[in-house]
Amino acid sequence: MESITTIDWTDPGLIQALLIPWGIRLAIALAIFIIGRWIARWLTNIVRKLMTKSNLDVMLINFLGNLVYTVLILVVVMATLDHLGIRTTSLLAVFGAAGLAIGLALKDSLSNFSSGVMIILFRPFKVGDFIEAAGAAGVVEEVRMFATIMRTGDNRQIIVPNGQIYGGTITNYSAKPTRRIDLVFGIGYGDDIAKAKKIIDDIMQQDERILSDPAPGIALGELAESSVNFNVRPWVNNEDYWPVRADLLEKIKLAFDANGISIPFPQQDVYMHEVA
Repeated sequence: MESITTIDWTDPGLIQALLIPWGIRLAIALAIFIIGRWIARWLTNIVRKLMTKSNLDVMLINFLGNLVYTVLILVVVMATLDHLGIRTTSLLAVFGAAGLAIGLALKDSLSNFSSGVMIILFRPFKVGDFIEAAGAAGVVEEVRMFATIMRTGDNRQIIVPNGQIYGGTITNYSAKPTRRIDLVFGIGYGDDIAKAKKIIDDIMQQDERILSDPAPGIALGELAESSVNFNVRPWVNNEDYWPVRADLLEKIKLAFDANGISIPFPQQDVYMHEVA
């Protein structure tokens, strides 16, 4: 019958031969990881500063900065494991063999990563643009490796996977310096069309934020069921879109009221008959 060998943990020779060397190795590995992580952050900051001095886009700087930091951290982890005696070549072989399974399991993440790369390369938008994509609308704050961060008008944060953004329709409201405001004003059939048109034109001429080139347009758009509709289309700078739109709605309504021009609205008449 074979005898079972027991380890005497109180043996000074065991502590000197095994525990102390392993403790030193573990401490050095921990130091490699901590110092390596600090160096990775330092190098990443240097890369970000160099890209900033080269006047690269902020979105590209953030994306490449995150990518560089991730690669450096992987190198630090591999160096730490190698110092502990773990054969990193064997780990790489295992990772390579499991690559197909990992790729299938993380196909959505890989798709988001590749879409992020495509967004960086083709730049359908940049940081600070107001866009509408994947059913969400907001100002782009950052494009990360797997998702895009947006901020809504009421200061909510929206995180949208890059694959959903690049795989769908992207509407960039900030891509052009100017925008056209499309408004429709209806007046009654008994009102003076020329007078109403002049009121609208005078109001737009008095607003310095409305551009003269392209010239604002006023045209009779439709003879509707209960109103005569004007299409009013002034051009403004992008940042003036919402203020000018709100002011036009208010000023034209007040001017119509002051000049006796009606704005028809849906209404329903109910007639009641008393039965004897």
